[in-house]
Amino acid sequence: MTAQSTDFSNINQSSAQSFKAQKNLIKQLLAGKKVPCPKCQQTLSATLPPAKSTSELASIRCPRGCTDIELETELPGK
Repeated sequence: MTAQSTDFSNINQSSAQSFKAQKNLIKQLLAGKKVPCPKCQQTLSATLPPAKSTSELASIRCPRGCTDIELETELPGK
């Protein structure tokens, strides 16, 4: 490896682990389980767009705001 080449394997591994942890958190919450925020331990809540809304964004947040995940949803009929 030369001085100018960069090794992204650690960054890629960290990103993959973070993605898997976030995916697992979302799955548990949407399955109806109480999931604590990884930072403050308060219960996370999911907000889904109303049935007749044109918004396609859902969110998962903790009351303090240290976890804030926006989810892109697909509306029926689109």
